[in-house]
Amino acid sequence: MSEIKVSHLHFRDNRVWSALVVGRAGLDLYPQPVGIKTRDAGLFASDVGGSGANIAVAMKRAGGEVGLISALSDDPVGEYVRQRLKTEGIDLQLMQTTYGDERTSLAIAEERQEDCEVVIYRNNPADLRITCDEAIRLAITQSSNLIVTGTSLIETDSRNQTLEMMEHAQQNDCQVWLDLDYRPWNWPDQQTTRSAYQKAAEKAHVLVGNEEEFKILQQDIKTQVEQCAAHNQLMILKRGEKGCSLFSGQARLDTGIYTLPALKPYGSGDAFLGNVVMNYMSSGDWQQAIEAGSAAAALVVSQQGCVSAMPNLQEIKLLQKKMMIKPTTKWS
Repeated sequence: MSEIKVSHLHFRDNRVWSALVVGRAGLDLYPQPVGIKTRDAGLFASDVGGSGANIAVAMKRAGGEVGLISALSDDPVGEYVRQRLKTEGIDLQLMQTTYGDERTSLAIAEERQEDCEVVIYRNNPADLRITCDEAIRLAITQSSNLIVTGTSLIETDSRNQTLEMMEHAQQNDCQVWLDLDYRPWNWPDQQTTRSAYQKAAEKAHVLVGNEEEFKILQQDIKTQVEQCAAHNQLMILKRGEKGCSLFSGQARLDTGIYTLPALKPYGSGDAFLGNVVMNYMSSGDWQQAIEAGSAAAALVVSQQGCVSAMPNLQEIKLLQKKMMIKPTTKWS
């Protein structure tokens, strides 16, 4: 077999932030006791959630310096989310505030593996009111990575601001990761969705998603792999229980998963991505980075909450020592 050639990301030294994350931060409520349906709940436990917040905290707990680019409403719910993120050590100097009738998102999420219902209230969401101002543009030049979640692409204004951030990052040696984060109910039709995602994908160095999400970009996965190879982009395909595949040009890396008893089916993708980014920055090894992300994903789905469930480095290393990951295979 010929030598396998894998693309690598390159990071400038002495940047202020490991990453800036663009995406949603909101209030999560969990019916109690754990395992109960929402309709039968007597109490609710609270936490911060949302893909942007989850990824940011995952990276912070993995040792990164992380800023969150989003917007929160000027009300008690927005203040709750802001205070919790501060406690986690997330840099909020780029967090914007809305003063109209926009609202911070609210999710009611059941913690059960089967028949798990999640209801998200996003009427006029505050996080879609972000503006790519001079402070954000400057911050991007001082960050190693820009992590963009697909939720930010839903509305035209937010999409344009997000695309501007991505383009600015590309021009300033800031690596752009696009987490497709596709939620069908957010979008009016497939044509609108595909057009928006394709515009964003053109400005990314790394694309991350599952099979359903990548099919929004292209009808079949093979075509998407070929397109990423043609544009020198990395593609990380999450396959659930089947593990994960990294595509880099003609090279492919397949990894398995860590298995722990699952409490809930959500939060794993955010933990995965945050730890892949941080581990890759420190190791330069895609296999090691993806295995760390897989361990983080397993830990999150085994515990209550989202932000509060994000593991630290010690927890990830302990799991990796205790359990054997499924065999990893590389081929060209």
